[in-house]
Amino acid sequence: ELIFSVEGFKPFGWYLTLVQFGFYSIFGLIELQLIQDKRRRIPGKTYMIIAFLTVGTMGLSNTSLGYLNYPTQVIFKCCKLIPVMIGGVFIQGKRYNIADVSAALCMSLGLIWFTLADSTVAPNFNLTGVVLISLALCADAVIGNVQEKAMKLHNGSNSEMVLYSYSIGFVYILFGLTCTSGLSPAVTFCSKHPVQTYGYAFLFSLTGYFGISFVLALIKIFGALLAVTVTTGRKAMTIVLSFLFFAKPFTLQYVWSGLLVVLGIFLNVYSKNMDKIKLPSLHGLWKKRVEDRKTRTLSQTV
Repeated sequence: ELIFSVEGFKPFGWYLTLVQFGFYSIFGLIELQLIQDKRRRIPGKTYMIIAFLTVGTMGLSNTSLGYLNYPTQVIFKCCKLIPVMIGGVFIQGKRYNIADVSAALCMSLGLIWFTLADSTVAPNFNLTGVVLISLALCADAVIGNVQEKAMKLHNGSNSEMVLYSYSIGFVYILFGLTCTSGLSPAVTFCSKHPVQTYGYAFLFSLTGYFGISFVLALIKIFGALLAVTVTTGRKAMTIVLSFLFFAKPFTLQYVWSGLLVVLGIFLNVYSKNMDKIKLPSLHGLWKKRVEDRKTRTLSQTV
């Protein structure tokens, strides 16, 4: 959000993604040199698909910031659970319980309400941003499931996944920007503001790389759905910090819609830990209330 607050930078979302991919490739190469097994285990064709999806999700997500408030973009990302579930059904043949479905429904309603609030109070709201971030979520849903399947099938490492997917993605974006003549204006602009662009982009990429490493570890060990749940909790804090550090229009509708999304997150976490979390049933609550009333009446009589 700080990078896009630089005046004149909003049209260069794809160039920011190119710089990101370049830094990620360097970080992945360094990490790969530090481990003993440097072999590539996952096939190149799979990496080409993953790289294409990664370009889609990050490029479209960065570009959407030119049209949307940052909290709106983040709340869309919070609802990544919905396309991830759909992707899990079609790609891996998964089945979800009523708690997962309820979580997706709560997130959908919260997302709609949040977007309506943004369209009302934000002067720069643009439907193009909603389309871009929605397409980014669809790509993100597919990539999580493809990564999970590839890493489990071929036992690939996180550093290998990052290095090959982002280096191939770097070539994709570079080719696209060159063909559309979008590279030269971006380089010219960033050369005039190196600290606010390349400096912030380096910090953005470094922290993002650590985040990606943790997410890939979550995907490999626990699965794509739980990884989405964890990252969604992080995004809730991002929204709070965004309103604290950057001046923007605010309405209580943001709060209620955000709480609805949080309820969806809780339902999703509950569905994964139903054996550990025992919620009281309506019958149990009613029975406890009747017993408490009888005890109170008996004590008053005595």
